[in-house]
Amino acid sequence: MPVVTSSPESDGRVADAVAGHWVDRLAPRGVRPYLRLARIDRPIGWWLLLLPCWWSSALAALASHARFPDPAHLLLFLVGAIAMRGAGSTYNDIADRDLDAQVERTRSRPLPSGQVRTRSAALFLVAQALVGLAVLLQFNRTAILVGMASLVPVAIYPFMKRVMSMPQAVLGLAFSWGALMGWVAVFGELAEPALLLYLGTVAWVVGYDTIYAVQDIEDDEIAGIRSSARLFGRGLKPAIGLCYAVSAVAIALAAFLAGAGPLGALGIILFAAHLGWQVHRLRPGDGRGALRLFRSNRDAGLILFAGLAADALWQGLS
Repeated sequence: MPVVTSSPESDGRVADAVAGHWVDRLAPRGVRPYLRLARIDRPIGWWLLLLPCWWSSALAALASHARFPDPAHLLLFLVGAIAMRGAGSTYNDIADRDLDAQVERTRSRPLPSGQVRTRSAALFLVAQALVGLAVLLQFNRTAILVGMASLVPVAIYPFMKRVMSMPQAVLGLAFSWGALMGWVAVFGELAEPALLLYLGTVAWVVGYDTIYAVQDIEDDEIAGIRSSARLFGRGLKPAIGLCYAVSAVAIALAAFLAGAGPLGALGIILFAAHLGWQVHRLRPGDGRGALRLFRSNRDAGLILFAGLAADALWQGLS
């Protein structure tokens, strides 16, 4: 008998999702398309949204001489990151459903593949946004206003790939917003460390999302989708290296102004080394390798958070 093999399109899985994820194994079949729409089967997205929040919380702990970032804030940021990443992804998929149908990696997503109707996706978007709003309302008034302002880059990002050569810059503005939130949640105002952290995080996002875009260069050219990977061309690795260098320097300055010591410096050095390793390992024609490097930014971000948090604890015990 011939062996029948399944594809992401045939069983509903999304092409670049984590293999063997619990969404595919345990979730009820009717719920799976919505979990995929929210990218629950691709947790790297909410990690990358969460980490700047945690970095900012750690900087605030250093500046306020607390022994550790506020655990309640860390938990709220976790819930908020999962909800708002899901809402943002759902919104992005609604806006991009026609473009996604033209790209090999994205045509298996729930909307272009027909697993979810647009109206149902919109209702799901509202539900996730309400969860995010409930989380935001737990913070002080200034933090609420700052958080609401993040909706501007989130709203315009899906359309930037149609009109600008580097839409990753707008994604950076949106995905880096947490770099402001942890600080303002503690102090009720913004200051230089938070702004420098935001700048460094924007550069980090542009760098890692350019690596992510390497997967789609050929399909993007056919579909007319713009990306920084296409823009940089042969200068891809130096451009990513520059983004990462700006990120490391800006974050180091932010940590210095917040009062970081040797452990924080060590975290930043290891973070920068990880970014340099990514640039060294990147191969422009290797889409799978690019995806692995992109996902490794979770580890880079956790290293940085661990260094900053350990520094706050050490200083608090000294």
